[in-house]
Amino acid sequence: MSLEFKVKKSIFTAFKTGSMDSSLLVINHLCVDIYGKEILRNISLEIKKGEQWVIYGEAGTGKTVLAHTLAGNHAFQGSIDFPEKEGNVNLNKLMVVEQQHRFRNLQNQSNFYYQQRFNAFDAEATITVAEDLSAFNESGYGHLSKAELLETFHLSSLLKEPLIQLSNGENKRLQILKSVLGFHQLLVLDEPYTGLDPDGRRLLDNILTVLSDSGQQLMLLTSRDHIPSCFNKYARLKDGELIIIKDPEDIRVKGFKAKEKILKEFPSAISFSYPDFKYAVRMHDVSIRYNEKNILQGINWEMEKGSCWSLTGHNGAGKSTLLSLITADNPQAYANEIYLFDRKRGSGESIWEIKQKIGYLSPELHLYFDPYATVFTSIASGLFDTIGLFRQLSPLQEKLVQEWMEFLDCTLYSNRLLNSLPAGIQRLILLGRAMIKTPPMLILDEPCQGLDEVQTAFTLQTIDRYCARFGANLIFVSHYMQDFPGCITHSLKLEKGKIV
Repeated sequence: MSLEFKVKKSIFTAFKTGSMDSSLLVINHLCVDIYGKEILRNISLEIKKGEQWVIYGEAGTGKTVLAHTLAGNHAFQGSIDFPEKEGNVNLNKLMVVEQQHRFRNLQNQSNFYYQQRFNAFDAEATITVAEDLSAFNESGYGHLSKAELLETFHLSSLLKEPLIQLSNGENKRLQILKSVLGFHQLLVLDEPYTGLDPDGRRLLDNILTVLSDSGQQLMLLTSRDHIPSCFNKYARLKDGELIIIKDPEDIRVKGFKAKEKILKEFPSAISFSYPDFKYAVRMHDVSIRYNEKNILQGINWEMEKGSCWSLTGHNGAGKSTLLSLITADNPQAYANEIYLFDRKRGSGESIWEIKQKIGYLSPELHLYFDPYATVFTSIASGLFDTIGLFRQLSPLQEKLVQEWMEFLDCTLYSNRLLNSLPAGIQRLILLGRAMIKTPPMLILDEPCQGLDEVQTAFTLQTIDRYCARFGANLIFVSHYMQDFPGCITHSLKLEKGKIV
């Protein structure tokens, strides 16, 4: 991915109107309660023209709730005001760019399931990048046409791509571009760096710098310590209260530190009678192609029993497709020579026989998980490899779910909807779902995505303990080197669909 930028200083002159001392947003004594719990407490903040704000804090401190409240999605006490209008320019007040984005297909439906990105027929039923941008005027924004903006955001070559097949970074840039084309006074970016590889993070840094230099005002919500240099105002959310940070060194030097969690007794293990095997995975000259696009080419790889592997590569390198061949979610597995647990794909085994041996967690699974699942049913569904719970549990299974909720510190949330909780807590619950049936293989794609430092340390510790105790195979995907668990002994790197 090229990171070269052609910056035009006059791009967004529409935002240059108004005094730099005038206020864009004024928040006074903001309080928000959700499910009877106080999430935000007496928050006051004034954002002036030219100020680019970072609001950081550990996972679950209320950053996303603040974003959604500013967007009008939560009832609140106090006041939120946009006091000044932007002259004759038709600007909207605010747009929140979410961590996760759901889009609609050609039938205007959004009920996707996570296997669909690997199915060529389903990809053809989803709109393309060009169709998603068709509602915006070709004249673009300020002095830059839509075509020039597409170049700036590195999206020109993707106009014909279905949205469902975009990488995380490509989809994130598309959502930010749509917000820019919609002429919003303030863009609120909720954890936009989540899941991006190093090139993707640098590219997004440059895009935000272009926007900032051109007058677009930004608010970055983050739990990580990566803060682009274009931001000049800082605040921390802690226990529902907003603390203004005057010295940026307080962020960049100290970071987000907290005490580690105490080791707990591991939950009980279910003893499934899995057939023994020598190799968890064997692939011989595996290639995957969609229309004219090669996704994987000539993959030869063996994974011995009990080995723990890292899987790395840039966004779009083919990692998710490779994993989909192992998790039985990609129909092209039958057209290739692939062996799972010493059995050739297509030799009569069922998809559920494969899934029973694998504990799986990924951003796609998280995004498309049953929106009506509670914390209890989310963890319990891992016993049956379903996206939601559709059968009654035995007393032993209920006890096991209770043990996992206690282990993950989420017993109080048992009857809460999974998607009503902070993203980090959701991800930990889905990790419990992956482990509850004690599978001989874990496939964990970005399991630390959206977690703060304490949650990340707990997750890596839990994975190490699991693999050591059960001798499990592990495939672990991350763009952050510090997020790999200590049990990793082998590495597999993909580049443009090939092993390097």
